[in-house]
Amino acid sequence: MAAHDTHGGMARDPAQHARALHDVYEAVLSGDSGGPAPRSLVSESWQRSLAAHVDPDRRRPPVVVPERDLLDVREAHPLHEVLPLLRSTLVSIADEAMHVMLVTDAEGTILWREGATSLLHAADRTGLAPGHGVSEDAIGTNAMGTTLAVDAPVQIHSAEHLVRAYHIWTCAAAPVHDPDTGAILGAIDISGPLHTVHPAMTQLVTATAQLAENQLRVRLAIADERLRVRNMPHLASLRGSAGALVTPTGRIIAGEPYGTWPTRIALGEGVDRVRLDDGREMVVEPLAEGYLLRAPSAARSSPRRRALSMRFMGDSGPRVLLDGSPVTTTLRPAEILVALSLHRGGLTAEQLALRLYGEEGNPTTVRGEILRLRNLIGADVLRTRPYRLDADVESDVDAVRSALRAGSPADALRACAGPLLPRSDAPEIRELRDEIAAGLRRAVLDTSDLDLLAEFAEHPLGRDDLEVHDLLEERLPPGDKRLPEISARRARLLGDD
Repeated sequence: MAAHDTHGGMARDPAQHARALHDVYEAVLSGDSGGPAPRSLVSESWQRSLAAHVDPDRRRPPVVVPERDLLDVREAHPLHEVLPLLRSTLVSIADEAMHVMLVTDAEGTILWREGATSLLHAADRTGLAPGHGVSEDAIGTNAMGTTLAVDAPVQIHSAEHLVRAYHIWTCAAAPVHDPDTGAILGAIDISGPLHTVHPAMTQLVTATAQLAENQLRVRLAIADERLRVRNMPHLASLRGSAGALVTPTGRIIAGEPYGTWPTRIALGEGVDRVRLDDGREMVVEPLAEGYLLRAPSAARSSPRRRALSMRFMGDSGPRVLLDGSPVTTTLRPAEILVALSLHRGGLTAEQLALRLYGEEGNPTTVRGEILRLRNLIGADVLRTRPYRLDADVESDVDAVRSALRAGSPADALRACAGPLLPRSDAPEIRELRDEIAAGLRRAVLDTSDLDLLAEFAEHPLGRDDLEVHDLLEERLPPGDKRLPEISARRARLLGDD
């Protein structure tokens, strides 16, 4: 068998080396324990992959993120910020060397792919394309999935891949880490035909991953400074009592007195107090961005709650005001705002995905939408764990439903400008839209108020309601000035005009 190192480096003849690897592959999978063994990295990966019931004859990895959701998932992912660096570092090299660059998230889902056009069709045939999952559990041993599994740079050549369809490829990948938490954010990979194998591929992706981490570290330092400046008034409000500013991930970025604070504290969901290593107990007070640590006796006045006013009914599109100022809101964030206004206790990403997108909903997509919405209305208004609105909320949906519950159909009709988000196909929005329309119609019909019935006939929800026009034509007195228009509209509904 040709010699190779721990990163998959090999002898000069790639074809000869591939044949040797193929012999090892067939021997191991046939149960021949007396033949040559693969290097330990590969052997251990094969064991994990087979334990996950990966079929070596499988042709393609699964689709994890549908194409329609890819843009949202990409924009929400931290590696989106360093994509220009990855392109400038790797794509031109990949083009010249007949390779493709692939970037995954921490779960092994391919989010980006660029490189030699002539290879993209071959990559498509084996599922090396955005949206597909290439973790070891999904498709067995491969550079991207294995680098995520072992948290180290790897090179996988030809028959070192567990799935036969990938034996025509050689791949090198390295993990990228979050400089804040140390967690893996994803993997960077260079893949090409097996004859293009070169030991420098591993060094190239490793160096690129380090460059990406360095750029993320610079961005983190800038974000920390901005957060510190914006939130120093909270620390100053303690008037000399011990306190510290904490990032959402638990890092302490400012403290009084200086030098007496740990680098990081553990912040679990719902934690309102922590005990430091020196024994001090501190209150954890949520801020719009991050947290304030303060001594239990250092109480301070609560900040003023924000005012959120929302209009979602009618054909004019969603309209949102935050403290009286308009917020540009499109359909997707409007759907989330409706759902959160209905569930004031909060919803998880999974619950939101089910309510808004049904069984096919993707929590990752929802998290991306939430991130964009928080940038629009502020992290102090849209809280997390679970996602919820923390403001004085006023909406036309609440006004209509409250009036109907109070038995006031006239107030409900005047608060309703039309159907709820008429372009939305989200399950919860559809149900609520139908519920409001049916409830308002029944409340109006149950009254004996002809003026209210005529007003409903002019309303977007009643304009095409034949029963309402029948009742008005029957009950309005002959000289009523509204009757000609009612009759004309009724004739149109009957198809007589």
